[in-house]
Amino acid sequence: MDLSQISDRFEIADVLTRYTRAVDTHEWDLLDTVFTADAAIDYTESGGVSAPYPEAKAWLAEVLPAFFRATLHTVGQIEVTYTDDSGDVAAVTAYFDNPMVMDDGAGGTKVVEVGGKYHHEMVRTAEGWRSRKLREEVVWKRGL
Repeated sequence: MDLSQISDRFEIADVLTRYTRAVDTHEWDLLDTVFTADAAIDYTESGGVSAPYPEAKAWLAEVLPAFFRATLHTVGQIEVTYTDDSGDVAAVTAYFDNPMVMDDGAGGTKVVEVGGKYHHEMVRTAEGWRSRKLREEVVWKRGL
């Protein structure tokens, strides 16, 4: 691994962090620094949409605050595999754990949790690395 690949990995990890921070803090416009304008997003394994980025962004902004009082992603075990000779396209898989606080229906709250893998296709752009494809793979659920 050379210095540019090490730098790429740090930048890609930052993209993943921006994604989880945007979702957890409801800073939806921060997602514009995560995804390309034409990105394809697939949340179907967790009961969500499969849609172009603008539609998926609107769905997140509408649905997450309506169901969850708080979410707190943790991301780790990031694998980056270059998929073209230029080094400008990479398959990125990152494990995630996402506990979420929601109403319990009896005046209190409960924590539900989803664990899985984020599968991104990342591309190098003039603004840095961006995801042009995301598929969320759900491995386990708790409390749902």
